Amino acid sequence: MEHTDFSNKAKQLIDDLKGICASAGLGGDANEYKIVTQSFLYKFLNDKFLHEVGKLDQSLKTYEDLKKLDSDKYDLLMIKIGTKTAHLKPEHLLENLFSRSNDGGFAKLLDNTLNDIAVDNSDVFSVHTAGNTEIRLFEEELIADAINDKSQHDVTARKIINKLANSKFELDEILNAGFDFFSTLFEYMIKDYNKDGGGKYAEYYTPHSIAKIMAEILVGDEQPANVTVYDPAAGSGTLLMNIAHEIGQDKCSIYSQDMSQKSSNLLRLNLIMNGLSHSIDNIVQGNTITEPRHIAKKFDYIVSNPPFKLDFSDDYDIVSNLPNVSERFFAGIPNIPKKDKDKMAIYLLFIQHIIFSLSDTGRAAVVVPTGFITAQNGIEKLIRQKLIDSKWLKGAVSMPPNIFATTGTSVSVIFIDKTNTGKVVLVDASKLGTKIKDGKNQKTLLSRDEEKQISKAFISDQIEDFSVVLNYEEIARKNYSFSAGQYFDIKIKHVPITAEEFQLQITKHQNSLDKLFKQSKTLEDEIADNYEKLKYE
Repeated sequence: MEHTDFSNKAKQLIDDLKGICASAGLGGDANEYKIVTQSFLYKFLNDKFLHEVGKLDQSLKTYEDLKKLDSDKYDLLMIKIGTKTAHLKPEHLLENLFSRSNDGGFAKLLDNTLNDIAVDNSDVFSVHTAGNTEIRLFEEELIADAINDKSQHDVTARKIINKLANSKFELDEILNAGFDFFSTLFEYMIKDYNKDGGGKYAEYYTPHSIAKIMAEILVGDEQPANVTVYDPAAGSGTLLMNIAHEIGQDKCSIYSQDMSQKSSNLLRLNLIMNGLSHSIDNIVQGNTITEPRHIAKKFDYIVSNPPFKLDFSDDYDIVSNLPNVSERFFAGIPNIPKKDKDKMAIYLLFIQHIIFSLSDTGRAAVVVPTGFITAQNGIEKLIRQKLIDSKWLKGAVSMPPNIFATTGTSVSVIFIDKTNTGKVVLVDASKLGTKIKDGKNQKTLLSRDEEKQISKAFISDQIEDFSVVLNYEEIARKNYSFSAGQYFDIKIKHVPITAEEFQLQITKHQNSLDKLFKQSKTLEDEIADNYEKLKYE
């Protein structure tokens, strides 16, 4: 089967689930997101479980096959599966639910099944809050809580299970396609649920082009193993998935924190789909700035696209009195403005937290507003100065405008490498990309060749009007600017002309000046004449 075939089948299932929700009155409702994502997750876990069981014992293919196993053999099977997928009992399987879909109280049966799976897998598959509360794999009563009209409970549950059971995937081919398939599918699944919803904790989806560039530059040609990767503002995990793919899912452990419960649940789904279930226990939902769950760890790699502006005035005193505040926020805490508190530059706290969280050999890539790389004073300047004076800056890339469809803010990416004692690469990619319309917004798309062009700039000599290779002293002399354009050579184009051509140009300009001078004299006379006519009345 072609990649596009099973991709289209998966996307069709997602659309069908949305259609079921719409018929139950949930179109566009927050509960639609829960039912779509959790129903798809159940389908994936069911198929992945049977896939892993089949690899261990080809005679175990159906509900009936597994039902015949005694408890000892079942337990041994689960030990062998480990954390590759969630552990299901025979009665949890989609095949069993489908066979019982005409039972009375079927919605309750579905809710109980998902609840049992969540309880049985809580040790590995639960997300934690900063206060150490577990957020389970599935809602305790998904259908009952999501749909107010009780008469629709059984009807909706039957439609969901029938649709899941009749959607056939070639899981071997999907798993072989791996990251490229799941990243595309995941973005399609959440495209309506991870938009900027306004309010205090607006979320932005990091474009895959930026995520790929960040991962490729950070990892380079190296082959790291047994490393830790962290994102303190993880969202749904696009940056984490890309760098995990670049390193190898079995060679890294993922750590994250994010304020949003929705994003943390989506990140868990992303980890499961991308073979990173072993890291789910490290996902934390909570405020990274005031309650950093991973503060005691130092990380090998950090990737982040933190919120740029956010009102944290209510937490200002808490942040100011945190342990290690002067070390963690060495450049200071942004002041509370008298107006527009929602424009507090919280990203400056995240950058400092990231630097603090890096190991002695750690590397980081952080998305920042482009104004950060040239600010003449303040916290921005102090952070840049720290990176240069400590010889930690690897480079910076100024991205094209509108690379994020949801915000017009120009962005750059700074790269930190605590082992970089050599050169610094600054790239001006602002002229790359193709502009398209994305709904009401304009968006810039980078081609794969353009992505590679940016990544390769970090391992090549400087490219005229695109990149420069500098030492730390040169950057310090330029007021610590990270903007490539400020280091480009100024070119004066000389055009050879004859003496006759030169004289002709001079005469032409002289005649033009004479004409302008005459017009000026006429205007002066008119102004003086009108001035004399002014009278007091």
